[in-house]
Amino acid sequence: MIQDCLTQPMHILLVDDNPNNLKVLSEAIQGYGWKALMATDGESAIEQAEYACPDLIILDVMMPGIDGFETCQRLKANSITQNIPVIFMTALSDALDKVKGLEIGAVDYITKPFQQEEVIARLKLHLKLSHLTRTLEEKVEQRTAELTQSLQKLQQTQLQMIQSEKMSALGNLVAGIAHEMNNPLGFIFATLKQAKPNIADIIEHLRLYQESLPNPSAEIINHAEQIDLDYSIEDLPKMIESMTMACDRMKNISNSLRTFSRADRDYKQPFDLHEGIDSTILILKHRLKANEERPEIEIFTEYGNIPQIMCFPGQLNQVFMNILANAIDALDESSNSRSFQEITDNSNQITITTFVVEKQVKIIIADNGIGMSKEIKEKIFDHLFTTKEINKGTGLGLAIAKQIIMDKHDGQIDCLSSPGEGTKFIISLPIGDK
Repeated sequence: MIQDCLTQPMHILLVDDNPNNLKVLSEAIQGYGWKALMATDGESAIEQAEYACPDLIILDVMMPGIDGFETCQRLKANSITQNIPVIFMTALSDALDKVKGLEIGAVDYITKPFQQEEVIARLKLHLKLSHLTRTLEEKVEQRTAELTQSLQKLQQTQLQMIQSEKMSALGNLVAGIAHEMNNPLGFIFATLKQAKPNIADIIEHLRLYQESLPNPSAEIINHAEQIDLDYSIEDLPKMIESMTMACDRMKNISNSLRTFSRADRDYKQPFDLHEGIDSTILILKHRLKANEERPEIEIFTEYGNIPQIMCFPGQLNQVFMNILANAIDALDESSNSRSFQEITDNSNQITITTFVVEKQVKIIIADNGIGMSKEIKEKIFDHLFTTKEINKGTGLGLAIAKQIIMDKHDGQIDCLSSPGEGTKFIISLPIGDK
């Protein structure tokens, strides 16, 4: 590669106010296949250097207007020309002048009157050094880019492995819990269903006894008072109805667990995003309840008329889980700086909105928490970045969410936030063909 560079035409800028020197140097340079550019003062030299970007500059020190030293300083201060090698040409023999030139960026000196062979030898040397430097820089940049790309691929692979193992373990655990819940739940529900008419029959039978025996004994009257018979007869059907409703709720929780832990196949499948969001909310419901530090966190869903989309349901449920869990964390953190009454007056809220726009489903998850600074917002999707305390955050949740949305579903995830204004995540997913 170096040899190829050296065989290509080189452009050398000659800067001297003496036309005879320019002519001699130009003829010598062109004899070696190099192309000569010429300037007679510092100002025009700077302009040509910016425009033509020569491979090397031979610069006379003593010139009218700005001298060679100032010209060199201005060349080195310019980002366009700062890397062009400069060789000073001077009749000055003072060592201090030579040191000054080298200190401001020159690579060598040619002393007048110059020997043509010496000039050519120095030009060959510095052109070769210049191209060696450029070649090395190119290789470093190329290698750096390759390493950066390899690191990004490694991080993506790590995220995929962590995500896959996490969802597999979670899916197996949740599916197992749901299955174990269903067996006793089914038995209780069936028993209550059977007990309900039986209890009604027993109550009716007791009523018939009361009508047939209008004058019960003192023992029966006392016992009826002790057990508050009238209240029990009225309350027992309500108890059965409450237990039936509890079974329905447990069944909904079981269904939500199965929906959340839904195993993904190797291909996308149609999925109702509202089911996934609702199941995630139900699983996180215990974290929404009021505690000693704050009232209950309110969740509002503003669902639009959106179609099912082709996706990996388990992975999207994980995205919803990560974002909602982070929103709850933010609201818990904001509670540390507000009194219970202040939070009651301005309640902690999470709002989830869905709608369709331009063949995409938009999901917006917004909280009215503490928000975040611009510096933090720019890093939240970075691998291993977290603002949470040690052992309270891995820095993987939002990085995984970004990978799932963008790499797995060709979607987009954005974050809008500022201090004191809460945080809003906007997820865009293509509807796709069913």
